[in-house]
Amino acid sequence: MMKTKTWAALVGGFLLLSVIAALIVYLRPAPGTVANIYRDGEPLCSVDLSLVTEPYEFTLTDGRGSNVIRAEPGRIAVVDADCPDRICVKSGWHSDSAAPIVCLPHRLVIRIEKNAAAGSEAVPDAVSQ
Repeated sequence: MMKTKTWAALVGGFLLLSVIAALIVYLRPAPGTVANIYRDGEPLCSVDLSLVTEPYEFTLTDGRGSNVIRAEPGRIAVVDADCPDRICVKSGWHSDSAAPIVCLPHRLVIRIEKNAAAGSEAVPDAVSQ
């Protein structure tokens, strides 16, 4: 029989490998993950987060003000805005479709969506079936 320390080391090693594998799968952006940016409901631009390799920033400006958006591999955020409440900046980084980034004073919305054309299959939910 193996000693208890040996068993503990084997189980601990297996758990460590499992956690590392789960993190790799969870943190990697899915192919076709796209951040669609809208103003007044009209599409402005799209950023394919699965294709971003180097962080970059761009500014969207109109008569209401400006938002500085930063895209990094697998995530996006509004890093600066000249609106009074700056809730869009405080919402932080987004990498999934749980909630959009919204700047109400500038009427800007950033939604993270799956792009069916980029290889991910559109799967209908229970309501649409």
